[in-house]
Amino acid sequence: MKRELRKFAGDISMSLAEKSCTPCRGGIPPIEPAKVEEMLGQLRNGWKATHNHTRLERAFTYKDFAAALAFANKVGEIAEKEAHHPDLHVRWGACVVEIWTHKINGLTESDFILAAKIDRAEPNGS
Repeated sequence: MKRELRKFAGDISMSLAEKSCTPCRGGIPPIEPAKVEEMLGQLRNGWKATHNHTRLERAFTYKDFAAALAFANKVGEIAEKEAHHPDLHVRWGACVVEIWTHKINGLTESDFILAAKIDRAEPNGS
C-alpha cells in the first residue's frame, strides 16, 4: 500500500506531532493491524509496520556516518523528552529507527506520536 507524503501544515500528521507520549503501564491491547495501517497514513513515507504489525520501522539515509550519528542524537533528545525510547541502529550512511511499546509487545498511539516527532526532526524526509 503506497502512501502519499503529506504536508505537515494543518493535517493529521501535525496533530500527532503536537501530542505527547503517554507511558504505558501494560494491560492494554496493542493497536489492531488494520488500525496500524490506517495510522501509518498519518506519517511520512518510509515508515512500515514490521513483526506482524507490532513495530514501526524507518531507515533514514545520509551521506556518511557522522550525519547518521547526528540524526540518532536528535532522536535521542526527542526520546528523552517524551520518555519513550526507540531502538536505533546507526551505520555508515543510515540510521534505522524501530519503535514499539515493549510492555505490550505491540503498538500504541504513543509509538505513532514519537514517529511523527521524529519525522518533524528530519524535514528532508530522507
